Order: sequence, then C-alpha cells, then structure tokens
Amino acid sequence: MKKVSLVIPAHNEEGCIEETVRAFHNELKRENIPHEILVINDNSKDATEEILKNLSKEISELRYINNIPPNGFGFAVRKGLDNFQGDCVAIVMADLSDRPIDLVKYYRKIEEGYDCVFGSRFIKGGKVIDYPKFKYHLNRFTNNLIKIFFGIRYNDTTNAFKLYRKETMEGLKPFLSHHFNLTVELPLKAIVRGYSYAIIPNYWINRKEGESKLKIKEMGSRYFFIILYCLLERWLSRGDYNKLKK
Repeated sequence: MKKVSLVIPAHNEEGCIEETVRAFHNELKRENIPHEILVINDNSKDATEEILKNLSKEISELRYINNIPPNGFGFAVRKGLDNFQGDCVAIVMADLSDRPIDLVKYYRKIEEGYDCVFGSRFIKGGKVIDYPKFKYHLNRFTNNLIKIFFGIRYNDTTNAFKLYRKETMEGLKPFLSHHFNLTVELPLKAIVRGYSYAIIPNYWINRKEGESKLKIKEMGSRYFFIILYCLLERWLSRGDYNKLKK
C-alpha cells in the first residue's frame, strides 16, 4: 500500500492542532493506511510546538519542523512539500475544517491510478458548514471565473484539501506562490500540464478554535497573479512543462 503524507501548516494553533492530528491519525490507522503526519510549525508564539513535541512522543507517525522566516501559509506548505516522505501528499488545514473520512476516500481514489484527487465542496455529496456568507460568494465568483478561463468542469479550485502523487508534485515545481494562492497554483498547474485527476465531494467545517489566517483583502491580487501565470503557461509554453507521456 502507498504511504500518504499529510502536510499541515500551523501558526498559533494550540486550540486545535492536537485534535486534528489525533483525528487524522486514528482514521488512517483504523483504515490500515500507512501514513506520516508532517506539521510545519510556522513561527507560532503559543503552545503549538510544545503540544507537537509531546504528541510526537506518543504518535510515531507524527513529526514536525519549525519553519524559519519568511513565514506564512505558502512558505509553510512549501517547506512541507520539500520534506514529506510518502508516496502521495495531501495538504490539510490545522483547524480540522477537513474531514479524515474524506482523505480516506481521496486515498482510495488515487489507488485507482489518478495523478491527483481534487475535492469539491460544491457538487452533490459535498457540503460546507458555517461558511461565512461573503467568503462563500467570493469563492463562487472566483471559481466560476477559473472554470471559464481554463475551460474546465472543476468548480472548487480554491479548495486547499487535495491529494497528489509524489511524482506529480515534483512535476509542478518550481512553486511561485508565497501565500494562500499556492492552493490555486497546484491544481491549475496539474491541469495545464496534463496530469490526470478525479473529482470527489468533500465537506468543509468552519473552525471552532483560533482564527482564520486567510486575509481576503490581501489575497485578491495574489490569486489573480497565479491564475494569470497558469493561463500564460497554458497559452504560450507549447507544452514544455507537460507530463511526459509513456
């Protein structure tokens, strides 16, 4: 069986990181899925590191890395993507907004041979719980624009919770995004470069502890930049970065 790695960026997540790690570890262990949980402690000022230190003594599949500056979501995830050891890798939020049972479904799907598995919260079987209204409308607007620009059916590109084969992730480098726009860069590059993907429904549940690290006012231009970059690659690269055909 393939080993799955979870990359979890964590900045001041003392209120939820233990619950998140335990929930994913217990579900994957119950399903007999080999795994590692790699938490990137992103310059936390609270007890996040102490919690991780104690948990790692109990859970052998858990390890953590302290991210050095520059800090931020994108840099933390990229640190994890440079250091994971599994055959496939998922980006998971520290606040338990993603369900472990959905990761199991992703894993079973990637076993069928896909290069990536993308979740969608906005297809039949998907669901969002306590999703902020303004964020919801902005999400749907952005994702519909991406669908039109790229001519794709996938309607939840901004969803961070996805699973990639290790070889696929290597084929998406180098990464450009420093912030949350990395969650858009990865799937768009995968699509543009010809990697196969499956789409399955997933849930998103708003955090109950701590505060969101996504600052919408700061992200508009950054999302636009990476969308434009991927469009230019699609139009102008002449397939230079495409997946090698066997």
